Amino acid sequence: MNGGDHMAPSLAEIEDLARLALARIPDTLRRQLIDVVIQVVDFPDDETMRQMDLRSPYDLLGMYHGINLQQKSIALVPDDLDMIFLYRRPLLDYWIESGENLSDLVRHVLIHEIGHHFGFSDADMAAIEDLGDDSGI
Repeated sequence: MNGGDHMAPSLAEIEDLARLALARIPDTLRRQLIDVVIQVVDFPDDETMRQMDLRSPYDLLGMYHGINLQQKSIALVPDDLDMIFLYRRPLLDYWIESGENLSDLVRHVLIHEIGHHFGFSDADMAAIEDLGDDSGI
């Protein structure tokens, strides 16, 4: 998909791109994502907007909600599922403005949010992404 397509990709199409990106992650990492739900929605909800102090719903492309693996323990019972949200409308807006390949953009945001699940720093996530196709990520 590229910026020349006539119809905006649907929630299901963005979800398919995320599923394809997830399938390229090495099994050793993907096994630790079994309990993480990936959900594609149009925009962040009002609570997320407030928590993140966003001025616009277009300011956030994705978000990890949960307790990262470095902070989990057997004694800690989570209140909710670990989730990665991808925000379709901000992604599409960024895609059109940047001219970037939509699959690459979804992959980039998904990897960033998966990094938060693992407790990775932004530098760690950049290094993982820089490995590109050679790493299988």
